[in-house]
Amino acid sequence: MQRRTLLAVALSATCLTPAAFAQDGPTVGVSWSNFQEERWKTDEAAIQAALEEAGAEYISADAQSSSSKQLSDIESLISQGADALIILAQDSQAIIPAVELAANNGIPVVGYDRLIEDPRAFYLTFDNIEVGRMQARAILEAQPEGNYVMIKGSPTDPNADFLRGGQQEVLQDAIDAGDITIVDEAYTDQWLPANAQRNMEQILTANDNNVDAVVASNDGTAGGAVAALQAQGLDGIPVSGQDADFAALNRIAQGTQTVSVWKDSRDLGRRAAEIALSMADGTEMSNIEGAEEWTSPGGTTLWAEFLNPVPITQDNLDVIVDAGWISQEELCQGVENGPAPCN
Repeated sequence: MQRRTLLAVALSATCLTPAAFAQDGPTVGVSWSNFQEERWKTDEAAIQAALEEAGAEYISADAQSSSSKQLSDIESLISQGADALIILAQDSQAIIPAVELAANNGIPVVGYDRLIEDPRAFYLTFDNIEVGRMQARAILEAQPEGNYVMIKGSPTDPNADFLRGGQQEVLQDAIDAGDITIVDEAYTDQWLPANAQRNMEQILTANDNNVDAVVASNDGTAGGAVAALQAQGLDGIPVSGQDADFAALNRIAQGTQTVSVWKDSRDLGRRAAEIALSMADGTEMSNIEGAEEWTSPGGTTLWAEFLNPVPITQDNLDVIVDAGWISQEELCQGVENGPAPCN
């Protein structure tokens, strides 16, 4: 495929120098917001495998939860000769100058898993509103009445509000009926489990431990919430999550977490690589197979593709083992007389 070269204007503005292009295939640059989370390693492996299969090169950078570092990372990826970018944005607004730089240089962008409020970025994710619904359904089934706590995601990640909106849809009737009361809710800065644990501890203190269920928006925040609950002797209170982190799946087998919505990031990573390569080869976003025109809550109309998630509870843990996501040994570590396949 024909190589793109950086525009002289962009080079002078950002002090970039183009890399020497040695390989024949395209180069895809991936900017990770924070590579410390367990699930991104699975995503990366899927992206790398798909690129290798297509004869493409993978380059990457870890922003380490810094919006400013992510901007400089993307400049670096462009200077290294990226023909397309996959961006897991730390901040959906702060990343826009990087999207503009890429667009000015003819480099397509895939907004990976998190919305980038810019029509020049193709949005690829799971249906996060439905993820929120699945979380709330599982918790409501397990605990149809009582005091609820909502542990939300990062305030800079639009997914946090998509999830919260889906959760509210499911819980609203029970709230209106007086069956449940949301006694408190809190965003979790950077999705960090330690921040979620601190929030949960403060909420428990403020409510004299009178909490019956926790709708946590991912497995990291669920882990923080569970740690706070266990410290108060509140093991087994229904708690939700998502991502099917191994620790969370083990908590489900042990009975300290109720549900983790599985978004098979192997599918997401593979699809991101396919879309990035297709757009690098000149395919318009509107012509990407599976693309739909979608308007964000902020009013931005862009092209997107949404994959389908699966809720994992004690009733279907075998599904995730059979899929090769986690081994039975890892799932069942420390579990005695648990649900299948841990019994």
